[in-house]
Amino acid sequence: MESIDIGQAAQLASQLAKIQAQLGQVSDRLATIEGQLSQQSALTERITRLEGSQLLVADAYRYKRLQDYLEAGEWFEADEETIKLIQDVAEQPDLEELRPDDLKKFPCTALKVIDQLWLKSSQGRFGFSVQVQIYQALGGDINSTIVKDQTLIEKWGERLGWRANNKWLKCSDLDYSLNAPIGCHPSRWWNSPYGSRMTNFFLARLLTCQL
Repeated sequence: MESIDIGQAAQLASQLAKIQAQLGQVSDRLATIEGQLSQQSALTERITRLEGSQLLVADAYRYKRLQDYLEAGEWFEADEETIKLIQDVAEQPDLEELRPDDLKKFPCTALKVIDQLWLKSSQGRFGFSVQVQIYQALGGDINSTIVKDQTLIEKWGERLGWRANNKWLKCSDLDYSLNAPIGCHPSRWWNSPYGSRMTNFFLARLLTCQL
């Protein structure tokens, strides 16, 4: 085994010191980058919240009635107002003329505002996003909406409290209180004259909008 003289040892020590210094600089840079990423993430989240607030403020006249009903815990009235809002946004005064195909281009922003209002006032129990999450938990996805999986829709309805004894309940028989099953409301909108076709088209839109 070759021995290392004092000069070589000093040279190695110097090289190691330089490497350690470089590693220290890299570590400092990484810490700085992580800090910047954290700030950017927080800024992005703040911007998202502000955009949502601005959307609601800019269009306050449209959502104010729903907001008032929800804050007052008037779930039945809020449910009916949700239908009116969807018609208003779709610019279709006649509900029977609002066809499933019309939902393909329904604004995601409007759906998200309606959903956020329901979520906030119900402590996260009600809202379109809650309903679509339950649908996904049962195995639902875009493909199941395309094939119109009726068995899945019935299971979903049972979870939401819309079905009992293998039958669909009337909207008037639902529980319009916070004691209702999670995801039960909004409910009346889903009782469309176009039946399961509208249900699947609307679920597809909620999935596409990533609620």
